[in-house]
Amino acid sequence: MHNIATTASFLRRKRLVTVLTFEGASMKRQISRLKRDDGNVESAMVLIPLLVLFMIGIELIAATNLRNGDAAIAQGEASRRAISGEVFSRDEVIELYSPDKFAHIRVLITHRRTTVPQLIPGLIALMGGSPSTDVKGAAIMEPVN
Repeated sequence: MHNIATTASFLRRKRLVTVLTFEGASMKRQISRLKRDDGNVESAMVLIPLLVLFMIGIELIAATNLRNGDAAIAQGEASRRAISGEVFSRDEVIELYSPDKFAHIRVLITHRRTTVPQLIPGLIALMGGSPSTDVKGAAIMEPVN
């Protein structure tokens, strides 16, 4: 504690910093020094909207990355199922007919829907959206012999 007081007095003598001390001051004067809140209101007026803006940005980044991951998973599922010929009830199969019997093409479309975590509750609903991603994967089905 003595080292801190010595350093503070040295810095005051060199006029590098101003250190508030309460030695020899009355109680009212000490309380008035502690009650000074210069800049607290202005700081709150800036920091609170800035924090909300930061959280909105993070939520958009998280939603975009989750959507991209879901799109990759849906595409992988579509490719795997198109090769194996496995079709679920929620999948779509589109038949593209052609006069050539070797040009008959079947396209498998898979759907994937997941919910997006909300960092600011109610923000997505306030903007009129739903907190979920809906992606599709598509692949050409292999002919099964």
